[in-house]
Amino acid sequence: MAGLPERLGKAAATGLLAGAVGGAALIAGELLAAKARRYAKPTMGLALRTSMGPATAPPLRLVLLGDSAAVGVGVEWLSDTVGGQLARLLADGTPETGQRHVLLSSVGVAGSRSSDLATQVARALLGDRPDVAVVLIGAYDAASGRAPEDAAIHLGQAVRRLRSAGVQVVVGTCPDLGAVRSIAPPLRQIAGLVGRRMAKSQARAVAEAGGTVVDLADETGAVFRADAGTLCYDGFHPSADGYRVWAHALYPAVAKAAMSGV
Repeated sequence: MAGLPERLGKAAATGLLAGAVGGAALIAGELLAAKARRYAKPTMGLALRTSMGPATAPPLRLVLLGDSAAVGVGVEWLSDTVGGQLARLLADGTPETGQRHVLLSSVGVAGSRSSDLATQVARALLGDRPDVAVVLIGAYDAASGRAPEDAAIHLGQAVRRLRSAGVQVVVGTCPDLGAVRSIAPPLRQIAGLVGRRMAKSQARAVAEAGGTVVDLADETGAVFRADAGTLCYDGFHPSADGYRVWAHALYPAVAKAAMSGV
């Protein structure tokens, strides 16, 4: 994870601060500080499969794809991940949706970019077909300096493959990178701008491919900026509270997608 702020800073400095010697020096200092931080890593004991809800309730197969957000880097318990919290919300249901027996799995890999989704889609479609796929991707695409349009092409292809297989797809676009506290201003503001460009390209590609878009930066960025407790100790990955914020932002779209498959 230490490489993410470094790559993000290089991409941002190249694209937005070219020729500004003073600004480049400031960015370089911030990069060194960001690189020296201790970042959360995937918890080796974290199970990626579980079930929630009454066994007698209608089944719902929910799979997560994407980067560190899809495997819950930053927390130690499955129930605290965005997938675990989404599964609990779906299992409890509402009077309108009723309870569900949620079969949760994740094929996400920390550090993934959109170009890695093809392999994840293949894994997700092995065995029993998922009913709903939630894709959380974009931070590493933004950090790599890759053109948002190029990253969005890979994301759109992944969504089309899932939709062609009969899977409902909800994509949480690039989160608000301007809310992270592992990097200091002005690099933090630059990261926010880079992330917003990525999210806009993602949204277009997902909509064209037949998926549903949840703009995580727009819907949850203000909360992350205001409350440091939404991030774990490394100031970059969400905490249990942060994943809960994301889960509640995603839930309406995921619940609607689940009902579409009934």
